[in-house]
Amino acid sequence: MSTTTEAPRMKRELPPLMSLSEAAAERLRRLYDKAEAGKLLRIGVKTKGCSGMAYDLSFVESQGPGDERVTDKGITILVDRKATLYLLGTTMDYEVKPMSAGFVFVNPNEKGRCGCGESFHV
Repeated sequence: MSTTTEAPRMKRELPPLMSLSEAAAERLRRLYDKAEAGKLLRIGVKTKGCSGMAYDLSFVESQGPGDERVTDKGITILVDRKATLYLLGTTMDYEVKPMSAGFVFVNPNEKGRCGCGESFHV
């Protein structure tokens, strides 16, 4: 009779679901203090655009049963559980340009974007 002993497999640590840049955290802090007081930003992914998927942001009154709670830099956001595989490791930033301002996503899962930048695919 022979026995084989295997060393236990090391578990790889998963990256955080999402993180916020300093600019995104500051912008959300201002929104949470004023126009969106008492609400939380909920981030999801929906089918849209030429590449197939787009980020979906909305302010909600409370966490839903299908939401993951993420807190970074003292700011809490919600992530739709159905979008977690698409957003794993994503950093949300806030950019101000001469003609526009808004949240942008640095997503390591993206394989490409459409020409206008509105949608992406994984």
